[in-house]
Amino acid sequence: MVPGQMAKNPPFRRVLIANRGEIALRVVRGLRELGIESVAVHSDVDARCAHVLHADHAVPLGGNTATESYLDVQKVLAAAKASDAEAIHPGYGFLSENAGFARAVRDAGLVFVGPNPEAMDRLGGKKTAREEAIAAGVPVIPGIEHDDGDASLVAAAQQLGLPVMVKASAGGGGRGMRLVEREQDLADAIAAGRREAKAAFGDDRMIVERLVLPARHVEIQLIGDRHGHVVSLHERECSVQRRNQKVLEESPSAVVDEALRQRMGDCAVALAKRVGYDNAGTAEFLLDDQGRFYFLEVNARLQVEHPVTELVTGVDLVHLQIHVAAGGKLADALAGVDLRPRGHAIEARICAESPEAGYMPAAGQLRLVKEPEGPGIRVDSGVYTGWEVPQYYDSLLAKLIVWAPDRATACARLSQALRETAYLGIPTNVDFLRRIVDDTAFRCSRLRTDMLKLRPELAEGPKEPPEDLALAAAVLCQAVAPRGGAAAPAGGGAALGQDPSLVWQELAGFRLFEGKR
Repeated sequence: MVPGQMAKNPPFRRVLIANRGEIALRVVRGLRELGIESVAVHSDVDARCAHVLHADHAVPLGGNTATESYLDVQKVLAAAKASDAEAIHPGYGFLSENAGFARAVRDAGLVFVGPNPEAMDRLGGKKTAREEAIAAGVPVIPGIEHDDGDASLVAAAQQLGLPVMVKASAGGGGRGMRLVEREQDLADAIAAGRREAKAAFGDDRMIVERLVLPARHVEIQLIGDRHGHVVSLHERECSVQRRNQKVLEESPSAVVDEALRQRMGDCAVALAKRVGYDNAGTAEFLLDDQGRFYFLEVNARLQVEHPVTELVTGVDLVHLQIHVAAGGKLADALAGVDLRPRGHAIEARICAESPEAGYMPAAGQLRLVKEPEGPGIRVDSGVYTGWEVPQYYDSLLAKLIVWAPDRATACARLSQALRETAYLGIPTNVDFLRRIVDDTAFRCSRLRTDMLKLRPELAEGPKEPPEDLALAAAVLCQAVAPRGGAAAPAGGGAALGQDPSLVWQELAGFRLFEGKR
């Protein structure tokens, strides 16, 4: 059954989304297009979160921290039962890659909109995923996946030759990962990695791999059905990273030609088929400067950066997830679809943090939100003016994605869109993202995974803020002053205080012409 037909005869009546923020809202919209009711869950502090306001139904989980709410399996299952949901979509993060949760969903008689837990078990840890990749004939980074104690890992690192990466076997998101360049630092790095891995994943086993640098991070989006079919939806480049966390993603990669795309896609599909993988997932690779690629891991879920794949293939990944979770065949959903990449898409992750202050996370009220609009611009957002950004969760606020016929135009479009973006009230990384996009190395696609480490000035920003920005800040402070406070000055101040849209008009006049007056 193709997605268009699903809207007329949806496979589920109601689906619970075990997540929050922008990804939960994105799934709400995808379900609505298919004629499926959505159920939001939320912590106490998220009661007025955007995904809760947009969903058809909402169930409180209680508590504020992730452990008290979104990570509590029994609370999530109870919410599904109370709302009469038939399936659970986990989004990304939280419980999305938890095989135990997937089993619990299945045991409760519900459908898990994600890969089956048996495949997750085989790919969930770096050690087991590496072993499966080797068995599938997928190239892996030289290293050792067996942890027989600190002494064995030190010996393995010495045999491989430094520098090496020490990684948490069960890890993800850069946690439990250490770069070691000197032998005398090995023992401390392994011990620190174990502590972090134990705290984050409850598993302190480690692996050691040779450092591949310079390298680019290139991943393959794949999706499988329950009938043994797996399709590659081609690559995304995610080389712009901070501490192994992605900052900007794009598709296609400027350095991947059709032959390399085919080889990487074939490897990802072979690995997925070997473990009986179904639903959406991503096989991640490092690509060295000689064009050799090495398997890193599989993210057994929908990725944060999935919109760039959607824009260049024309495929809605959430629709596909629902289709295969309901037992549908990929061949039916993709019949007649030309999956070859068209044009170029780039995503910027907008976060509540201050790169200029050491990436310090931020929380507080968003006094004004203005997100860009126009041809080729998509914003997946989970915030709005007046919302209080909580301190308990990931700093991601929204994702700004652009599409254009070619990479140069996409870069220019993203730069302009970032200039038209404002999240006022707390620090964000919007200007940092713009500095990266405007940088010559990025524009020429001279990318590597340690780019931001080598270019700290991109995070630090200008030494002296432009006078126009200072003036804009003064205008905005007056504009968002509470009603009934000090009298507004004559002129535009009173009008601005009454109409937030006029605030943006003033801001745009300064930001758009920054450095050009």
